[in-house]
Amino acid sequence: MDRKVRVRFAPSPTGPLHIGGVRTALFNYLFAKKHGGDFILRIEDTDQKRFVEGAEAYINESLEWLGISPDEGVVQGGDYAPYRQSERMSMYKQYADQLIEAGHAYYAFDTSEELDEMRKKLEAARMSAKYDATSRMNMKNSLSLSQDEVNKRLANGDPYVIRIKLPRKEEVRFHDEVRGWVVVHTSQMDDKVLLKQDGLPTYHLANVVDDHIMQITHVIRGEEWLPSAPLHVLLYRYFGWEDSMPKFAHLSLLLKPDGKGKLSKRDGDRLGFPVFPLEWKDPKTNEISSGYREGGYLPDAVINMLALLGWHPSDNQEMFTLTELVEAFSLEKVSKSGAKFDADKAKWFNNKYLQSMDNQALADIVRPMMAEKGWESENDYLVDVVTMVKEKVNFAPEILNVSEYFFVDPTSYDEKAVKKKWKGETPETILSLAEVFSSMDQFAADDIQAKFSAFAEAKGVSPGSIMQPLRLSVSGMAGGPPIFDMLALLGKEVVVSRMQAANGRIISTV
Repeated sequence: MDRKVRVRFAPSPTGPLHIGGVRTALFNYLFAKKHGGDFILRIEDTDQKRFVEGAEAYINESLEWLGISPDEGVVQGGDYAPYRQSERMSMYKQYADQLIEAGHAYYAFDTSEELDEMRKKLEAARMSAKYDATSRMNMKNSLSLSQDEVNKRLANGDPYVIRIKLPRKEEVRFHDEVRGWVVVHTSQMDDKVLLKQDGLPTYHLANVVDDHIMQITHVIRGEEWLPSAPLHVLLYRYFGWEDSMPKFAHLSLLLKPDGKGKLSKRDGDRLGFPVFPLEWKDPKTNEISSGYREGGYLPDAVINMLALLGWHPSDNQEMFTLTELVEAFSLEKVSKSGAKFDADKAKWFNNKYLQSMDNQALADIVRPMMAEKGWESENDYLVDVVTMVKEKVNFAPEILNVSEYFFVDPTSYDEKAVKKKWKGETPETILSLAEVFSSMDQFAADDIQAKFSAFAEAKGVSPGSIMQPLRLSVSGMAGGPPIFDMLALLGKEVVVSRMQAANGRIISTV
């Protein structure tokens, strides 16, 4: 390609960004970076009735968190600003007027009641209820009315929309980078509104004009826009922009984990997983929807998971850095079929990334969570705790759930383990072992294990019969990291103190 690759992600700020929209943004980003191009974020906010306060900021924050930052956009600026369609309104009418002058569009003065009546008549005649080359001549528009009547209506300020004038019998053909050749006959289409009564453009007009002006080379978007693509192809032709028309690629949907249909928020609520990248609070209802970030997912894991939903690399590789994804990505490997969302696989990815994560970096994530609980810790100690327990968890917040005893004395004890292992002689045994530990000069894991083994041998009991009561007395839990490593990290003073207090605490809490 002679032109520099330029792609855009163009969401509408009508609510939180769906994870399917995130995947669309990701594929645009990967394609742009693979070809040394630009990734643009354009906010398509022409539908002011559905505008939701805070949605635009949410979109920007989501992309930043995921590391797929735009090269141009409302925040970043760029040579083609403004990147918010509501700030570009003054120019769209001139393009609609250009189409009218060329005979490719027309004024339509029909009221909503007249449109309803048309649909009823067509349905009664078992015909397709659409405003098209057949029905338009029976309606009130600049094709069916005299020029004098049209001029009079315009001079009087009668409400109107501008509709595209589709040819009666024509095949519209274009090549989709994912789906191959697409052929649609204009008899299956209708004369879509390009400019609404309030002067605002519809998506069809605004996105074509903006894509042309911003020199977009590839339009990579969801398959819900595939039925509109033939209309957009015609608009490029009517404007005389065919030579610079972008290539199209329509991505398949993200599907429900079970059943059929598009993945929805309801599915997430029903099955217990997020469908939004960040937590979202509805400004009207105050309803809070969970997010991947707040759920403890790592952004790299979310990116890796999404990339493999509908895109298949050449080999069986599953783990990719963002750089590796850029290198491997191609539209040729994008599937035509919908991809079922797998919440368990999402957890698997997060676990893999968490386990491979630098322990200091993971500690930095956990530290603010500790602060919320009022816990304090030296950095080196926290890093050691994270290192010891992270293999037991899938998400960073879970680290504190399984490591609470490293920061505060246990306030409860595993009831089943207590009933099974805390026998009549157990308190005395634990107190005796505490005395042994108290006398130790070195409290490293190997030293603790040696003293423990010698103690068990001297008592004539198996080490296993003492080990779980020891763990219970110190942590309150039945399981955890290697016990002697755990004790060494806690330190002699804490360990001995908890062992000495264990019996009274267990009796009072169980």
